[in-house]
Amino acid sequence: MAAPALGPLPRTSSPSPWTFRSLGLGAFFSLCIAVGDPYGNMVIRGSYMGLDFGTPGALFLFFLLVGLLNHLLQLRREELLVVYIMMIAASAIPTMGFSEYLLTIISGFQYYASPENEWALLIHPHVPAWMVPQDPEAIKWFFEGAPKGQGVPWGVWLGPLVCWMVLALALYLVMISTMVILRRQWVEQERLVYPIAQVPLEMVAQGGSRPFFRNPAMWAGFALPAVVSSLNGLHAYFNFIPGLQLVSWAPILRNTLNLEFRLSFPMLGFSYLINLDIAFSLWFFNTLAKLLRGTFNILGVSSTEKLGIYGAASEPVLAHQGQGAMVMLVLFGLWVARGHLRQVFRKAFRGEGPADDSGEILSYRAAVYSWLGGVLVLTCWLWLSGLPLWAAFLTLLTALLIFVGLTRVVVEGGVAAAVGPMISSSTVVSAFGSSVLGPPGMVGMAFTYVWAADIRTFVMASCAHGLKLGEHLGRHRLRPLFWALALAIGVSLLTSLATILHLAYTYGGINLNSWFFEGGPKAPFEYAAAKLNSPVGPDWAGWLHTLVGSGVMALLMLARHQLSWWPLHPIGFPIGAVWLMDALWFSIFLAWLIKLAVLKYGGPWLFRATRPFFIGLIVGQFVAAGAWLAIDYFTGMTDNVVFWI
Repeated sequence: MAAPALGPLPRTSSPSPWTFRSLGLGAFFSLCIAVGDPYGNMVIRGSYMGLDFGTPGALFLFFLLVGLLNHLLQLRREELLVVYIMMIAASAIPTMGFSEYLLTIISGFQYYASPENEWALLIHPHVPAWMVPQDPEAIKWFFEGAPKGQGVPWGVWLGPLVCWMVLALALYLVMISTMVILRRQWVEQERLVYPIAQVPLEMVAQGGSRPFFRNPAMWAGFALPAVVSSLNGLHAYFNFIPGLQLVSWAPILRNTLNLEFRLSFPMLGFSYLINLDIAFSLWFFNTLAKLLRGTFNILGVSSTEKLGIYGAASEPVLAHQGQGAMVMLVLFGLWVARGHLRQVFRKAFRGEGPADDSGEILSYRAAVYSWLGGVLVLTCWLWLSGLPLWAAFLTLLTALLIFVGLTRVVVEGGVAAAVGPMISSSTVVSAFGSSVLGPPGMVGMAFTYVWAADIRTFVMASCAHGLKLGEHLGRHRLRPLFWALALAIGVSLLTSLATILHLAYTYGGINLNSWFFEGGPKAPFEYAAAKLNSPVGPDWAGWLHTLVGSGVMALLMLARHQLSWWPLHPIGFPIGAVWLMDALWFSIFLAWLIKLAVLKYGGPWLFRATRPFFIGLIVGQFVAAGAWLAIDYFTGMTDNVVFWI
């Protein structure tokens, strides 16, 4: 049973949500996120607040705004939602979404080059000068810290960053346009649940005898992760205070695999808000993937293909099958939406038809032409970076397909932390071989890791949730939302880049976050160098397993649409084998089991009564994590992580 959705506001002549207060506060909090997320994971090295689709940092600030500050500010519900929409858009950029990978990848291939890895021979000759900084000393200071009094050498970075801004802005325009085109199909035709968007809506809900901040069930749920996180936070300060472990492992299948049991309070909460069949599908397909992986290990079945480190790359057979399922998920979704898309394109190209775009943040004509223009710019950019023109277009198309598929998984399945089974670059290399791409093409592929590899958050998913929340601003008021999103994205992009540069030159990047300044920058060039040292052709086994995954997904989706008794929702299949699901399956299973019992023995009434408790689990965990970051900032404590997914 899906959670009851809060209905959109009726069309009235109520005051506009687009006020100086809402836009100003949205920009201010976007700036706070752009500065706070990098500082938190690099200097304090505490809980990650901007890494995943759940946007913990935005929800933490929204809790403070609604629960404390708004007693003074007196913002209306619609104004508060504008602020939140801007915050979640801003959250998608500072860390894994773009900024922390951009600066380290475009400089790391020079800093980590050595005689042993031969990057100076394999990589450097094929890197266009316009896309990377050129001063070796400035790059060394970026990783090791600048001499006292030197500061940031802005001139070294300005040219490359301007070029990368062209890619970023074109990419974000395409993402927003895609969601504008699909919004009505997902929200009004298919009525997807959008569980992550339900939390801020509950926080600003009006009416009723016990609103959010006066609901005992919510505070009971809030207290559970808050107490556990506080005990773990205090343990970092005082060893005699016991910490509570929320994860354990058990060896299975002849000790070839470890079954992880991790309790994630936010994932428990989000999973309680989704349909039972979706929750069942998510943990079932992950369990099936583990059984297959263990069986392969026992039988000695393995693939020699190297796909890199992202997604389900450790098991290429399952990675290809998951990628085939992801392709089918998107294509089947577009087929189901064909009637809506036909009306959108008719409205865009002919200016006629029944499609009403007056309630969208862009007209359909603007959205379609922005999408086409953005794709053209991105294809040309990738071509200039070294990819053959055909590979540039296919890599971009594959990346967009993964973005749409993951966004669908997030808004329908409430999976607040998810990645795709494969990334676009390894998909294209596997399908066509590294030989046909040549050295410039493989090096160009490495730089796509900035925006299309470790994609645990991105603007498309934030925009999808923003458009869902936009329903509650009143129709025919949404055109300014595009400019609010643009403002938040611009503030986050520029501020986060400046913040990361300042932190790196002040402290030395290698003294900050080891993943973003070492593991992440090395990964794309290690993959490219391996393919350049040993060029390969198309992996035909990969093609076969991709087709198998597509076929299984097609059957699952047909069964879902044709058989009313069919118990499996197909949404869990594409991501079933990825490593994040190995960590999340247990929390999803618990939520499914609890909700199943609640609905069976208490019915809808008991579900509605317990729903605030599970929303409290989400809010309590994010607020506790944010509070401990603040405490650690003032005390100077580092590496005090109280929350991970």
